[in-house]
Amino acid sequence: MKVVFAIALLAIIGALGSAGFFMLRKKREGAPPSHAMARALAVRVGLSVALFVFILVSYTMGWIQPTGIPAGR
Repeated sequence: MKVVFAIALLAIIGALGSAGFFMLRKKREGAPPSHAMARALAVRVGLSVALFVFILVSYTMGWIQPTGIPAGR
């Protein structure tokens, strides 16, 4: 499970990095606006939601367990 979570987090960070790249990339004069940054951010949001749902389902199915660390310390 840790590997799945790590891969998902790396994919989310990669999508965020690509959105930053598309935002900072210079465009030619008169070129139509690119929608690549918006698409990369939409992918990041979709991956984040999918990871959250996967964590909830994993907990419900018993695939992952809480660590047992006391919350009040």
